[in-house]
Amino acid sequence: MITVEVNNVKIELPEGATLRDAILAFDTPYKEGDSIGILKRSAAAQEENVTEYRIITTAGEFMIELFATDSPSKRRWAEKSEEYRNIPLRWSSRDAVAFGPFSSDMVPKKEAGVYREYEVLFAAGGGDPRNTHIIITKDRHSAEYGDPQESAFGRVVSGKRVLESLGQKDSIIEIKPVISWKQIGEHLLTTDLATPLENGEKVFTYLDVVMSPESPMGAEHFFALMRKGSFKVDMVSSSFISDHTLLGELPAYENYEPRTMGTIFLRTVGYGSGKAFISTDDRTASILHSVIGHVDKGMELVKMAEVGHRLLVRTTPPQIMLHGKNFLEAEEELTPFGVKLIREGDTNDEALIVAQDPDTTIGILQEGTVRATGIDDSKIVNIELYDDVAPITLDFFRHAIGLQFRPVGILPLIMMYENTYIFKAEKPAERYKEILPENVPNKKVAAGEIGVTNQAAKRMGMVGVKTKDDDFFGPTGEKFISTNIIGRIFDTEKLQHFKEGDKVYVIERNRE
Repeated sequence: MITVEVNNVKIELPEGATLRDAILAFDTPYKEGDSIGILKRSAAAQEENVTEYRIITTAGEFMIELFATDSPSKRRWAEKSEEYRNIPLRWSSRDAVAFGPFSSDMVPKKEAGVYREYEVLFAAGGGDPRNTHIIITKDRHSAEYGDPQESAFGRVVSGKRVLESLGQKDSIIEIKPVISWKQIGEHLLTTDLATPLENGEKVFTYLDVVMSPESPMGAEHFFALMRKGSFKVDMVSSSFISDHTLLGELPAYENYEPRTMGTIFLRTVGYGSGKAFISTDDRTASILHSVIGHVDKGMELVKMAEVGHRLLVRTTPPQIMLHGKNFLEAEEELTPFGVKLIREGDTNDEALIVAQDPDTTIGILQEGTVRATGIDDSKIVNIELYDDVAPITLDFFRHAIGLQFRPVGILPLIMMYENTYIFKAEKPAERYKEILPENVPNKKVAAGEIGVTNQAAKRMGMVGVKTKDDDFFGPTGEKFISTNIIGRIFDTEKLQHFKEGDKVYVIERNRE
């Protein structure tokens, strides 16, 4: 038998076991095609260089990172952290928590200090080293703890929510040094489930991300990015990895916060707006980048990331998205959250939801109530989009009508004549998205096909559909060379119920 760790949980497997065996045995989160990280054992690893530690408590675990600067407190922690097991929680306040007491050789100072959020320090209660505690701050504040002159020696870098759930009966179970892949130097990122495992290896399959309550709109941007559940690694630098799927969008700036390791943030203005980043190093707060969440588990996988790979992501909370569902489905989705649903518009059970208020997951959870607007199915058309032959134009189309963020898009009908319907999206995505000639028709445009006017014509960005085949002009009335065919409408007969100025709601039925 061999022993391996899967997402920090030890399991035993038979000799010759593979990644597939580990995933099946542990039933861990995994999605086909997403990358798995394997941290391989190395006898050359030197624990005296460890800078990160997992603190496992009865309420959950969190991770701390030691400061780079040497200090007596840092050396004391490195030498004696294994002794700080089974230490109870002494007290908890709005500003900090304290574990202890135990005896130490520290020399406490006698004046008050100023502390930043999530710092870790030793403190002698009453100035007596025999009454030493481990204090972890939760907020910026000043106090007289009896800490040494160097004060804090580290900071919490993940699992911060555990600090809020600690109670009087909780205690530290164990403290484990974290040997990172950078220290060991031997790791593997793979999608091949046939990869054999060896004794002592550590497997990481996903990221657990906690969304910030301070960034409701930013969270929705991230949810849209994660629509298929994965973070696409488009760039890797010494301090971050980034996903450029929503490049060009302008997310709201909501949260000015330092970008510590594991922080997820968005570029909100200028070049690169819409990109999502995960920090792999500490950086100061930025007026260009809004912090939207933090990686709570799986930073090892982030550090192994390579361009072109996809990383599975689970979020807390999960997105609440009612658009495109009927009211019965919406009520079922809301039940686990204890959120009350108020029906508006067409309130029949089978009516499809096209709007929700609040429009964000965090807003819904904070209010505990959501108003949803339903419409009859006759006002929604179902579409299929041709990603394989028109990917560039579809990037424009989804941005323009809202399908990047919602399962239901909106196409305002601005003109109709004979068998032709012309639409113009409310969002002018043609200003920042290319519409190069792509999948232009050759001899005929079939009834129901959706066309977009490309950059070869002045009216670029117009969207059109014909209800009859046409041998001469595209769905927007342009020549074939100026028309990109991007998909088709399944139920064109519904279009006859609309008039100029109406909003046509569309649902993409074939999308994963």
